[in-house]
Amino acid sequence: MLTRKQHELLMFIHERIKESGVSPSFDEMKEALDLASKSGIHRLITALEERGFLRRLPHRARALEVVKLPQQATAAAPPKGRAPFKPQLVDAGAAMPAAANDSRELPILGKIAAGTPIEAIQQERDRMPVPESILGAGEHFVLEIAGDSMINAGILDGDFVVIKKTDSAVSGDIVVALVNGEEATLKRLRKKGASIALEAANPAYETRIFGPDQVAVQGKLVGLIRRYH
Repeated sequence: MLTRKQHELLMFIHERIKESGVSPSFDEMKEALDLASKSGIHRLITALEERGFLRRLPHRARALEVVKLPQQATAAAPPKGRAPFKPQLVDAGAAMPAAANDSRELPILGKIAAGTPIEAIQQERDRMPVPESILGAGEHFVLEIAGDSMINAGILDGDFVVIKKTDSAVSGDIVVALVNGEEATLKRLRKKGASIALEAANPAYETRIFGPDQVAVQGKLVGLIRRYH
């Protein structure tokens, strides 16, 4: 049986190879698993090799081959071209959840949609208790979704997304991106050579391509809260 981190790393490598044909770098793996150093990645890869899940290919840089997947991972593997991220959904009912010892109150910084100026999501308008189980370390905030550009990722108009503050992301992450210093949007980030693509999860919206100096990552999606009226 694999540990949670071993399983996360194996699936991340598997999805990246399926998507790009190249295994991720150690820096990308470290960022994806929120580890403090690359030495932890080395230990995880060695453990996966010893258990027969991974194989290093000689004489090639960044060359890893996924030999097999856990049975449960094979059955639940995401479709081709999708990152292995699934936001954790919390049913908040018809009212805001009550604060508890295992929750943290986070600021709601307004709505986010394509075309919304960054200033519109910088003013705290309310607070929401969010379960600690979906947060982890770091600083977080909440945004309300306006629009349907991410419906195929399970993110609907009126949902609340929980965002971890960070200025970095790997290809496939769903991020809050600041475009040209004035427009904030929630999209799936894809790195295509020297360019950055912001990809909607709705075929009605086009993927937008930018230069690396045009996009600044403001945070990364970690959870989703939905209210049923």
